[in-house]
Amino acid sequence: MQEIVSGIIYAFAALFIILDPILSVPVFAAMTEGLTSGERHKQAFIAVAVAGVLMYLFLIFNQIIFDILGLNIPSFQIAGGILLFLLGIQEALGIEIGRGKDRRKTAAGVVIGTPLLCGPGTITTVMLLSRDYGLLIPFIAITLALIATWLVLYYAEKIQQVFGEVVTDIMGKVLGMLVAAIAVKIIASGILAYMALI
Repeated sequence: MQEIVSGIIYAFAALFIILDPILSVPVFAAMTEGLTSGERHKQAFIAVAVAGVLMYLFLIFNQIIFDILGLNIPSFQIAGGILLFLLGIQEALGIEIGRGKDRRKTAAGVVIGTPLLCGPGTITTVMLLSRDYGLLIPFIAITLALIATWLVLYYAEKIQQVFGEVVTDIMGKVLGMLVAAIAVKIIASGILAYMALI
């Protein structure tokens, strides 16, 4: 029993750190600016649902998904990194990429859900945890991590108010650059890993 509890605590900590919902707060706040509280809460739920579906899928089906589609983790890293880079550029420079501001805001949940919350790092972590602990412990840890993440995003507006609009805006710009930098690292490691497979 003690091993199960310690395994859950370790897996939860690893997943919560890799999900890093605090990093998503300024981005989420910026992308849902102008929406009502109800719409923000809906987007928070969508973000966690998208991340959760992907995490549970890769926990249960693991490598099978990649094998069926003829893909590998490096290719997923590169694609996810490119999307994350575009998101970082949008937030850092305050520009719009896509079909307009309103559409981007209503899609905030999906963009936050993946690749920001559930990106290549999260999926890799889930796959490694399933290899080390089986299904039960990672399943419980994923559920707990998703609940904690949902709470952070649900109260993102209040967290933003604590820091203040100016500080949050500055944080959003700085974190946008950090997100872009993280994306470059993900893309680079994906390319190196992909080259090693050739």
